[in-house]
Amino acid sequence: MEKLVEQIKAQYALFAENAEAQVSKNNKAAGTRARKAALEIMKLMKEFRKASVEAAK
Repeated sequence: MEKLVEQIKAQYALFAENAEAQVSKNNKAAGTRARKAALEIMKLMKEFRKASVEAAK
């Protein structure tokens, strides 16, 4: 589960960097990268939820 948390942190850092570039510099390519990172975060969060529920049992 620690590896999963590290992956989530890395994806969020990537998302935050690209989202900031899109907003502040109107960088359209960064917006695309931010959306891709957001989708990956969503997948990882679902995996985290499954692992967390399983660990709680």
